[in-house]
Amino acid sequence: MPGDVVLRRRRGRVERLRRALTVPALFSTGYGNVGSSIYYALGVTALYALGAAPLALVVAGAFFVFTVLTYAEATVAVPEAGGASSFARHGLGEFVSFFAGWATMLSYTVTISISAFAVSGYMSVFFPELASYPANVVFTLGVIGLLAALNCVGVREATTVSVAFAVLDLTTQVLLVTVGVVTLLNVPLLISQVHFGTVPTWSNFAYSISIAMVAYTGIETISNMVEEARNPAQTVPRSYGLLVVAVLVLFMGISVVALSAMPVQCEHPEAMISADPIQCADDAYTTDLGTKYVADPVAGIARALPEPLNRIFEPIVAVLASTILLIAANAGIMGVSRLTFSMGGYFQLPSFLSRIHRRFRTPYVSVLVFCLVAALIVLPGNLGDIADVYIFAAMLTFTLAHVSVIAMRIRVPDLDRPFRLGLGIMIRGSEIPVTAIIGGLGTFTVWLIIVVTRPFGRWAGLAWMLLGIGSYLWYRRRSGLPINRTVRRGTRTASAAPSTSAGGRSIRSR
Repeated sequence: MPGDVVLRRRRGRVERLRRALTVPALFSTGYGNVGSSIYYALGVTALYALGAAPLALVVAGAFFVFTVLTYAEATVAVPEAGGASSFARHGLGEFVSFFAGWATMLSYTVTISISAFAVSGYMSVFFPELASYPANVVFTLGVIGLLAALNCVGVREATTVSVAFAVLDLTTQVLLVTVGVVTLLNVPLLISQVHFGTVPTWSNFAYSISIAMVAYTGIETISNMVEEARNPAQTVPRSYGLLVVAVLVLFMGISVVALSAMPVQCEHPEAMISADPIQCADDAYTTDLGTKYVADPVAGIARALPEPLNRIFEPIVAVLASTILLIAANAGIMGVSRLTFSMGGYFQLPSFLSRIHRRFRTPYVSVLVFCLVAALIVLPGNLGDIADVYIFAAMLTFTLAHVSVIAMRIRVPDLDRPFRLGLGIMIRGSEIPVTAIIGGLGTFTVWLIIVVTRPFGRWAGLAWMLLGIGSYLWYRRRSGLPINRTVRRGTRTASAAPSTSAGGRSIRSR
């Protein structure tokens, strides 16, 4: 038809993933990625929130729930891998789809960085020199290099192994919280160490909420496995529901136990001589959770347990946390590689990024490129800076997911939605979910906090997005494709808005 873009390529067999994953498998894999975040997010959150860290996690958890609901509706309505990029394609068009996908790629890449960096903190239980710079950075670069090499030669962990470690991790966290509640929990102490306005200051508490959002990243895991899910209309929402309950309960339990074991104290009394009472309190009070154990907060809980429990739990937590974090880092590599293929299939990325190694049959180019970026992010050796980039990417991705769900409600109101968000409001004849509105405003606000207040996160994130936009525009122009036209490799025609025309030109798949 006039205006269609015709693709000609050799016919080949279409590979489809076997739908075999049930609720336990989806939940376990999802928790393995989201649950690993607490191993590095809790310490950075406590650094700014001090005794109010549990409350910061609760506020961030509310936006986590809204985001999960958005992903649940969109994933079962559009059951294809790609997450926010796929949602945006159906709701906002091809360019925004690329924009969301490029932000998601940064999120996956920083997952590699922050997970590998956190391993050094937990391994310092056995090798104390890994707790300081530059040994921790050198170790992290070695971990990233090893994972890159393994993925290039095709050594990947089996799904069953990942699920088994996720279940073991969940069990250990439940046991640690239970023992901590019995032996360490001190409710009066938890209440007495919070004085909003001074300890913590309002500005620090607001920033701590954005940091706490790091604890809830990784929810795209289930969405990206939808093509392998059995009966996704039922299994995906149920898996997300279990994930919400497990994450919120355990993260809250871990945080209150941690602050009972490592309470807020006046570590720098000399700072109290400041004429500004708010500033002096901010400078004087701290907690070991956000300083000594900022890189390995859960290890601090294990060490604080009474004898002989501490000697039992400390090495177990160190080994298990390191293993889960390595799996999370490897999942980041696999995720960004899979997303590269997905975006390349829509002419959003040059095909060379999806190039397969002739011998090992692995996407070695994408593995090496994004592991190199992950290594560069680690070089400053500051966990807070890495977390800022992570928040920049994740919050931008989540915001676009919320907006895409709203847009799909307007543009394709008759789309089959086996799981549909309730509590909607009617706007110009379309029912818009309130949870998506609140969730989108919340994640966008957190993103703005990072852009305005955190230089490293701002410039690293913006540089990444500008690089992506420039590359996309160049590649589309080079391929002779309009910016906002959806074109899929291996198909005969490409969909586009009626007003867009390519003049019926023939384009060979590159």
